[in-house]
Amino acid sequence: MKYHEMNTKEVEEALNTDLSSGLTSADVKKRLKQYGNNELEEGEKQSVLLLFFSQFKDFMVLVLLAATLISGFLGEYIDAIAIIAIVVINAFLGFFQEIKAEKSLQALKELSAPQVQVLRDEQWIKAASKEIVPGDILKFSSGDRIGADIRLIDVKSLEIEESALTGESLPVSKTIAALSAENLGIGDMENMAFMGTMVTRGSGMGVVVGTGMKTAMGQIADLLQSAESMTTPLQRRLEQLGKILIVTALLLTALVVIVGVIQGHDLYTMFLAGVSLAVAAIPEGLPAIVTVALSLGVQRMIKQNAIVRKLPAVETLGCASVICSDKTGTMTQNEMTVTHLWSSGQTWFVDGVGYEPRGSFFKNDERIDVNSEKALQQMLMFGMLCNHAELIQKKKEYMVDGDPTEGALLVAAMKAGYNRDDLLKEFNIVQEFPFDSTRKMMSVIIKDPHGRQYVVTKGAPDILVGKSEAILWSGKKQLLSQEVKHTVQSAINELASKALRTIAIGFKEIPAQTLVLDEKEAEKNLTFIGLQGMIDPPRPEVKTAVKECKDAGIKTVMITGDHVITAKAIAKQLGILSNHSKVLDGPALTNMSLEELEEVVDDVSVFARVSPEHKLKIVKALQSKGHIVAMTGDGVNDAPAIKAADIGVAMGITGTDVAKEASALVLLDDNFATIKAAIKEGRNIYENIRKFIRYLLASNVGEILVMLFAMLLALPLPLVPIQILWVNLVTDGLPAMALGLDQPEGDVMKRKPRNPKEGVFARGLGWKVVSRGFLIGLVTLLAFMFAYKDNPDHLEYAQTVAFATLVLAQLIHVFDCRSEKSILSRNPFGNKYLVWAVISSLLMVLAVIYYPPLQPIFHTVPILASDWWIITGLSAIPTFLLAGSFLLRKTK
Repeated sequence: MKYHEMNTKEVEEALNTDLSSGLTSADVKKRLKQYGNNELEEGEKQSVLLLFFSQFKDFMVLVLLAATLISGFLGEYIDAIAIIAIVVINAFLGFFQEIKAEKSLQALKELSAPQVQVLRDEQWIKAASKEIVPGDILKFSSGDRIGADIRLIDVKSLEIEESALTGESLPVSKTIAALSAENLGIGDMENMAFMGTMVTRGSGMGVVVGTGMKTAMGQIADLLQSAESMTTPLQRRLEQLGKILIVTALLLTALVVIVGVIQGHDLYTMFLAGVSLAVAAIPEGLPAIVTVALSLGVQRMIKQNAIVRKLPAVETLGCASVICSDKTGTMTQNEMTVTHLWSSGQTWFVDGVGYEPRGSFFKNDERIDVNSEKALQQMLMFGMLCNHAELIQKKKEYMVDGDPTEGALLVAAMKAGYNRDDLLKEFNIVQEFPFDSTRKMMSVIIKDPHGRQYVVTKGAPDILVGKSEAILWSGKKQLLSQEVKHTVQSAINELASKALRTIAIGFKEIPAQTLVLDEKEAEKNLTFIGLQGMIDPPRPEVKTAVKECKDAGIKTVMITGDHVITAKAIAKQLGILSNHSKVLDGPALTNMSLEELEEVVDDVSVFARVSPEHKLKIVKALQSKGHIVAMTGDGVNDAPAIKAADIGVAMGITGTDVAKEASALVLLDDNFATIKAAIKEGRNIYENIRKFIRYLLASNVGEILVMLFAMLLALPLPLVPIQILWVNLVTDGLPAMALGLDQPEGDVMKRKPRNPKEGVFARGLGWKVVSRGFLIGLVTLLAFMFAYKDNPDHLEYAQTVAFATLVLAQLIHVFDCRSEKSILSRNPFGNKYLVWAVISSLLMVLAVIYYPPLQPIFHTVPILASDWWIITGLSAIPTFLLAGSFLLRKTK
């Protein structure tokens, strides 16, 4: 039997404790040895040094280190130093991005109460939270944080806010009665209090039943440790590309050595030639350019109110196919708001956003003056008087200090023009009977300016109807008959069907100067006035964002700890739940295996009353179906699923530190709509990465082929290794980075998400790389042959001509890379960064050729002006020849 199923006597016996005197000091010492400290355990921590060196495990980085060895072997020490600098800068960028990534457990530990009030040796003392043991008796009141998992044994109007664990925005009223239902979620265990949650009202006492890792918070910590961080699609694709490049480099080296030896060349010369080809095959600047492109994306996303904590997450969000979103605070405003009022068979509607005390009242779609509706006036006024909440304004934002339900009643009255200070000058509160979770009501006795006294009561509608003998109908008091009770019940059901939480308001007049002794006497023979229906409303912009995600082929799934009816109502309003969608709740999920969930998960749009384990299970089921999953959330309960998802998204305002530290992306405005903007940015970044991969690899293919063709034709090497490295690191670098700033083609949010298994060379990219690279290599070889034929004694001149042709062909080709179609399909000057990058690269190549101090380093000599016509003409062929074929296909 579980503790919530036991009565207090059974709990006392099971834990071998005494509820009246507490544990003895000797008992505490024994139990500390048995159970350990009341702390969350941490897994093995990676040292800062190991975290830094882990940055060098990436396959592309290993490829670069191999290139460094090759450069050093060739005696090109400047090149080796340049590559090492790129690798180290890249490592530092990744290191600083990740150094804070694993602080989740520390943030969890900070949620534990530092000190608690505990009964020991028949005395109440203050003790450190970590010294609490099972069997200890604790007491707590409003504002306290619960220090362990507790079975409640005494409550006085106790309400506890558990959103960090359950995701539910409303505080939970607590009781001490044993619960018999099976498979109860944390949010339904009304006789339990959990570590890390906050008391918002009343006071209570309970016996500790779980400490440390044996608490609900500890289970989340355990899930967080075991949840694996996913490698992103970009990381997988770059690793795949790195393997392709290294295999290509090794094959080319072997091929050149074998062909050269067969042709009669000596082995050493051929080995150096093969190594030159291997250097040409590796785009040394690629990892740095990818990192810079992602960093630039990060800067743009900050302007969109999204902070990226892990660089590859920028691109991953762009290929998300499912967004699993928490409801409370993410899709809704986390501000309870009265939207419907009912009295005398009439319904009024209230508009306005959140806690801002501005709004209008409507009846039958027509705006009304509240002063003309006496029942409405009275209900709003009494809701404000029987109330402890306060509205606080900070700058332009409004917040409620107190219970969210009372805050909603307060704001509704303020929208009607009421002011509590003015009311309290008119009505004097004589006596109060606080809210109690057993009575489910709160009452005040007020005295009006004429000395008349009234009991004003608010509470659960079914309870208040049972306490009423009359009803105020059209301004007149009449008997609450069975027929009228049915009418009231229908109104309650109607508001509940809209997922509204309903509060009933009642009153009665009592003789002047009467002192009511207890709440039973006060809360009987009431006159029922009406109902106020409230909800945590959806954010206005979320519906549009959900639709745009749907148009982009991205499914939005709501995952919440809230009740099924509320979740369904919000999901329908936002367009998440369609007629064909399914809804699953926590108990159903508990009884399903992962395999059973996988079978139905694609059809489910709403998961309600879920636990942290359920969230993790849902993410894994979606991932097993091939989805790239973005998981959003703000609570401690979301952290394991956020970490396990392909990309975890935490809320920046309401999010707990635990959720933020487990995430890859933090939304500064807690707005679901910001995710849509981030997805658009992510898609564009990936397309830009494809553009510069296309550009860099086509350039490298050209370098490889010009060297290979020359050797096959028994010609001298057209390029020396330092020239190839200079092109790869400098000439190609700036234009490639500028491609990373390119604007998107067409409407990126109308495309379906790309297949996460899509390779680097998908959608024709491989053909474009090979075809353009082949032509670049061919024209470079032709330029070399023309120059070498005219002056075979000056090899350096021919190599300089080949070098200039290669660079110019690549700089023209970069404009072609801006489009999936052709250079002619986009304005070549649309990317001003690219234009300036190309001009800069041209100036640098001219400096290398014509600036005397650089000529011996790069083995160049000045080129005659007449030869530039041949160089320019040949360089234009690879791009415009294929552009012409595109135009021919289009006209046909």
